[in-house]
Amino acid sequence: MDLRSFIMKGEVIVATKQFQAESKRLLELMINSIYTHREIFLRELISNASDAIDKLYYKTLSDESLSFDREKYYIKIAADKDQRLLTISDTGIGMTEAELEDNLGVIAKSGSLAFKKENELKDGYDIIGQFGVGFYSAFMVADTVTVISRPFGSDQAYRWESKGAEGYAIEPCQKDTVGTEIRLLIKQNTEDENYDEYLEEYRLKSLIKKYSDFIRYPIKMDVSVSKLKEGSDKEYEEHREEQTINSMVPIWRKNKNELTDEDYNNFYSEKHYGFDKPVKHIHIRADGAVSYTAILFIPEKIPFDYYTREYEKGLELYSNGVLIMNKCADLLPDYFSFVKGLVDSEDLSLNISRELLQHDRQLQLIAKNIRTKVKNELLDLLKNQREQYEGFYQSFGKQLKFGVYNDFGANKELLQDLLMFYSSKEKKLVTLDEYIARMAEDQKYIYYATGDSVARIEKLPQTELVAEKGYEILYLTEDVDEFALKIMSAYKEKEFKSVSSSDLGIEDQAAADKDAADAAHTELFARMKTILTDKVKDIRVSKRLKSHPVCLASDGEISIEMEKVLNAMPNGQGIKADKVLEINRDHEVFKALQEAYEKDPAKLDLFTKLLYNQALLIEGLPIQDPVEFTNDICKLMV
Repeated sequence: MDLRSFIMKGEVIVATKQFQAESKRLLELMINSIYTHREIFLRELISNASDAIDKLYYKTLSDESLSFDREKYYIKIAADKDQRLLTISDTGIGMTEAELEDNLGVIAKSGSLAFKKENELKDGYDIIGQFGVGFYSAFMVADTVTVISRPFGSDQAYRWESKGAEGYAIEPCQKDTVGTEIRLLIKQNTEDENYDEYLEEYRLKSLIKKYSDFIRYPIKMDVSVSKLKEGSDKEYEEHREEQTINSMVPIWRKNKNELTDEDYNNFYSEKHYGFDKPVKHIHIRADGAVSYTAILFIPEKIPFDYYTREYEKGLELYSNGVLIMNKCADLLPDYFSFVKGLVDSEDLSLNISRELLQHDRQLQLIAKNIRTKVKNELLDLLKNQREQYEGFYQSFGKQLKFGVYNDFGANKELLQDLLMFYSSKEKKLVTLDEYIARMAEDQKYIYYATGDSVARIEKLPQTELVAEKGYEILYLTEDVDEFALKIMSAYKEKEFKSVSSSDLGIEDQAAADKDAADAAHTELFARMKTILTDKVKDIRVSKRLKSHPVCLASDGEISIEMEKVLNAMPNGQGIKADKVLEINRDHEVFKALQEAYEKDPAKLDLFTKLLYNQALLIEGLPIQDPVEFTNDICKLMV
């Protein structure tokens, strides 16, 4: 029996009807443009089959003489590699000749949408199809599409067949059972496309699991399984058996009190959200302006590619259990891009291909609700499970700080309570609230210091005066930290102040005396500034140094640490902080400077350059001429 006879079961379709002109153009557009992934065709045909069963269910609700036995209703997928035939069949309501004509002969006329409008939906069921175009996605993979359908309440079946834009034909035929069978004659492979994959068992199973795992009716396939040969404990043989491929009941539609932490963790693992265990799961069931269900996970470990361009944020998006988007980025702001999970809603406004979303109010409301919920759950974790939160923060705290800094600080109010920094007093991560609660009565500012590590910051000369006052210092060790605090400016009316700032806001008599001394040494500092040319903005007596001889401070908005970060970027453009060289007048080095100024100008030149390079090294900045620096040290030794 040749292939065409196999499809037609020996019958011949004689009459060919033309699609309406606009339908023909739409079909050509659909095959070539509307769907971005060919594999979507199976999702669309399965969704249509599910709708057909739903329609039969609705009919039983309005007719007491009918009953609905769920076990009798299913969808079946079958592939014949030799004949290149893929069949999708259902036990749903079927279509009359007129319905085949109306629903398949006029593209974008949705029988499901009409049925949905005419019938009140009950028991949480909803018709998936809206646009009447999903069926035609079959032409992306098939040369010929044949539909054999027998409507409920009739013994007469009809066959619809088309090879694409040139037209279609409808003829009576025989079918033993109520329902619809769609036969796709799969295209031959091309140089660019492998159509064979849509006849492979493993590929069909993976597409069902990916897109249609939560269709409410069983999706069955005959699959190959290995079994021990009868009478043998070693030899296996291949068998074919019918299996249900889809899960049917999604975890998010179950009641929360039916689920355990293990259930959520297993789901996290099954969906391949990560190899770790989530720190927290969030199960949302929302009704109101927009209705949706969501299961969200806050991971414990950072994905290896999280801070790379290859990482894609986003939640899986379902509509009535059908996967619409694998990564819907619009549901998550960048600062919560670590969140994994899914959203399922019936209220979404989908475009014609059901692949992309219209950017509408429903989507925005869901995203806003998710943002608020994640923030509240993180606060709860911080308050009640501090150790787990700190583990999470070690992985994703940088992303929260980026969120504070990005968009000109638009999200700082939302995120600032989640931030943590290492404390000089507590020797651990603390929140800004905890810092504020411990502030001395006379303390005006929240002090911070920047550096590559806690160990390095603890040795910074600039911390001496603030530490002597007994004030707590926050240690900023990540590149984004100071940028985030700069954009925040203050927290609960307390301004942030760097220990390297030219004005620490700590005034005392000793500082006033040093101001006077600064003025007394104007000529010395002017000479030193001439030696350093344009390397520093100013040289002055330090108000902050106690035991160290020298340090760098900064004037202006760009700090020394910010200069390092900005210039390390690929597009760094030589941004410079306004540096001030501070000298400790109580240190022996200062006396040596005074003596050199009065007696040995060459030695003053040498001392000045050495002190400046020493200050650079303390800050972790590169020395412009290392050879000159080593030669200068040698001059001191001879």
